[in-house]
Amino acid sequence: MASSLHASEPVRLAAASDLRYALDDIIGMYRQEHPDVDIEVIYGSSGKMTTQIINGAPYDLFFSADISYPEKLKAQGLTATEPAVYAIGRIVIWSNTLAAASLTLEDLTSETIRRIAIAQPSHAPYGLRAKEALQSAGVWNAVQDKLVFGENIAHTAQMAQSGAAQVGIIALSLARFPELAKHRHHLIDDGLHNPLTQGYVVTRHGGNKPQARAFADYMASEEAHDIMTRYGFVMGPD
Repeated sequence: MASSLHASEPVRLAAASDLRYALDDIIGMYRQEHPDVDIEVIYGSSGKMTTQIINGAPYDLFFSADISYPEKLKAQGLTATEPAVYAIGRIVIWSNTLAAASLTLEDLTSETIRRIAIAQPSHAPYGLRAKEALQSAGVWNAVQDKLVFGENIAHTAQMAQSGAAQVGIIALSLARFPELAKHRHHLIDDGLHNPLTQGYVVTRHGGNKPQARAFADYMASEEAHDIMTRYGFVMGPD
């Protein structure tokens, strides 16, 4: 109904920080096709946003870097749809000052590398996957004293970009952003960590907003998939 699409009722998205550039592009394209729809997006760590939604934050859609968080909301009766996979993420070694393309996880133990940024494993899925990869490579204990932690994966990339850390283990989707893509990266073997199976859900708060469901459907469109693929996401079968 037309009243449901009124511009005074924005669609509020909570989205994992690895989506910052890809989702901005997708929303821009969506707005061209639906100029009457107001979409607001807040980026952050999936774990913290889950806590916010549990505590009543008025988000209509939640795009998580780990589908386990939307599943947690579903279990608590806080969703209007079933959690659905929208992409698989990848992690990379990236640096503003070093030749990261030739670095391996084992190289991070070198004395010449003093600060390594990863996202906080306790609430950021990309940080947990970085920890798993470092553990699988047998270097987690050796790099403990070098680690500096970002609040989310975008903050982690910012730390590496600014020089606060010499190296960052960041999302491929961020390393593909033109400003960061000036520097080559090393794609970490996804066999070293659990999959970054990313999922979204319409929250209970957004359940009565047709435009929340419409945007969720748009994420499955060919246009949105093309953008996601460009940023390095692996798209699963629909």
